[in-house]
Amino acid sequence: MYDLHDVVEMKKPHACQANCWEIIRMGADIKIKCANCGHIVMMTRREFEKKLKKILEKNIEKE
Repeated sequence: MYDLHDVVEMKKPHACQANCWEIIRMGADIKIKCANCGHIVMMTRREFEKKLKKILEKNIEKE
C-alpha cells in the first residue's frame, strides 16, 4: 500500500513527459507532485487508486 512521501508511477505520464510523482498529502483526497516540473495535482482517493501503476520508492522514514 502507498503512504505519505512515497514516489509512485501513474498509468499516464505528465505533460512534461515524466512519470514520477511524490505523494504530498493524504486524506479523502490525495495530492501528488511531479518530480520533474513540480506541478501539483489533487484527486480523490478512488481516482488515484484507479490511475496508480506502481510504487517506485517507499518512504522509509516514518514521522
